[in-house]
Amino acid sequence: MPVDFRSINTVWASVIVETLHCLGLQSVVISPGSRSTPLTVAFAACDQIEAIPVLDERSAAFLALGLAKQSHRPVALVCTSGTAGANYFPAIIEARESRVPLIVLTTDRPPELRDCYSGQTIDQLRLFGEYPNWQTELAVPELDLGQLRYLRQTIVQAWRRSLHPVPGVVHLNQPFREPLPPIPDGQAELFQTQFPDSFFDALDGWEPQPVTVELSPTLRARWASTPNGLIVAGQAQPPDPLEYCRAIATLSQALGWPVLAEGLSPLRNFTSVNPYLVAHYDTILRNPKAAETFNPTYVLQIGPLPTSKVLRQWLADRDVETWQVDGGDRNLDPLHNRTTPLTMTVGQLAGAIAREASESFADGAEHSEYLTGWLAADAQIGAAVDCTMEGCDRLCESKVSWLMSRVLPQDTPVFVANSTAVRDVEWFWRPGQLQVQPYVNRGANGIDGTLSTALGIAHRNRPAVMLTGDLALLHDTNGFLTRSHFQGSLTILLLNNNGGGIFNLLPISKFDPPFEEFFATPQTIAFAHLCQTYGVTYERITDWGHLRDRLKYLPDSGLRVLEIPTHREQDADWRLQTFAQLAADLDFCL
Repeated sequence: MPVDFRSINTVWASVIVETLHCLGLQSVVISPGSRSTPLTVAFAACDQIEAIPVLDERSAAFLALGLAKQSHRPVALVCTSGTAGANYFPAIIEARESRVPLIVLTTDRPPELRDCYSGQTIDQLRLFGEYPNWQTELAVPELDLGQLRYLRQTIVQAWRRSLHPVPGVVHLNQPFREPLPPIPDGQAELFQTQFPDSFFDALDGWEPQPVTVELSPTLRARWASTPNGLIVAGQAQPPDPLEYCRAIATLSQALGWPVLAEGLSPLRNFTSVNPYLVAHYDTILRNPKAAETFNPTYVLQIGPLPTSKVLRQWLADRDVETWQVDGGDRNLDPLHNRTTPLTMTVGQLAGAIAREASESFADGAEHSEYLTGWLAADAQIGAAVDCTMEGCDRLCESKVSWLMSRVLPQDTPVFVANSTAVRDVEWFWRPGQLQVQPYVNRGANGIDGTLSTALGIAHRNRPAVMLTGDLALLHDTNGFLTRSHFQGSLTILLLNNNGGGIFNLLPISKFDPPFEEFFATPQTIAFAHLCQTYGVTYERITDWGHLRDRLKYLPDSGLRVLEIPTHREQDADWRLQTFAQLAADLDFCL
């Protein structure tokens, strides 16, 4: 886009926008306001960047989060001064913890209008504490070529810091003096003669350079001589799910170690790639004999640990020597075991393993009794789960995850809300070849922004599905306000148990009062009426055949809510009874 030479502010704002465009920005989410006028006008004039208006800043931030999760590229946010930016904070926390790149542009009063009771003015410096990768205040706009070069290079630095060394948030606070609208002032038009045509020529999209990774011979030897090691793979949303799965398969088959794969990892949806996959580790480890028999010597942890408390407690009790594989610089070991970080991606580690001679690893390790025992136990539990689910006629929350894993169309993006939905996916999502990419906000594990994040993932994407409880959806109904600008298809599977089902699985559920009123918090909302208010398609599911038909074929466009009425207390009891029975019936030998 050409630089807008109508006024000082339009020159400054259009340099910001064009620099971001040259670096590769594709999307910006903008909330209405006066102080942000110069940036809003500049982004709206740039045809190469999609500008999406969203009224509610909290919803806007989570929409941007979803867009960035989908594209694995920075997405920009623009808001006015005052408390507007404060509404970004929950999404910024999630982006930091989930390693999602966002460039946040909060606009502000100039310094002379601060601390003097000027309207809509708060202290916006370091507004988000230590959560951004980097943060700075930009200069007040002026027509000076040196200052515009400073601006250009600061934006370049912001883009880089949003991606490297770990993706995350960059916060730029931009003060503007009035006039804010693009009112011609003459001075800017004269400045055009000083502005070089080559100003943006040197800007290239930045990509991290590949790193050559080598493993020490001692570590290779230790892994190669150990048949009873484990690979534990947590939730992951990689840019290329198939390559990610192949990398873990390379490690698994070279070492002969089973892969305990979280339901929120793509691993369970590319089973032909990895024959050593174990999905039902949570149930297996509820059997005391299995828990003792499957003691590992070493653990290779890929990314964060799975959600399962049973698995985490089992690993903590054993204090297993662990290597944590992660391409970033953060501690991912909440168990405080004997953990050694390997600062490399799983692809780099797999490449290093593949470069080694095949004799570096024990012949026949893939046929160890340890591996065979895990796979046999997993197959038995998987068959029992299938039998249990097929025999469950009533609408039960846990069966929804199981059914989704069997009937969704290939390559469906699936966003899973936190609390009970996440756990049902881990417990009951069956391995298969759907090549589904699951998405989730498991950085801070909150329910805020659930709908808005899912809309960001589904925007201009394949028809997508969101699995959520009623409270998570109600917490973000302002996300429906983006409907008129949403381009894509999102089917919302609403598990309505009239409250917070996760709390029925916790000890506090035995204490009522105050349990029902202060923890379960039933809302008794007529979702058909809510959907009608926002112009969203609604349907109430009556039986499993009905749901199966709606999942096999997803609409090409639009929003629809499929409400699945369930019973909170019955489902909590059903889970506990089912786990106890499956674990007790586990029959294996090593």
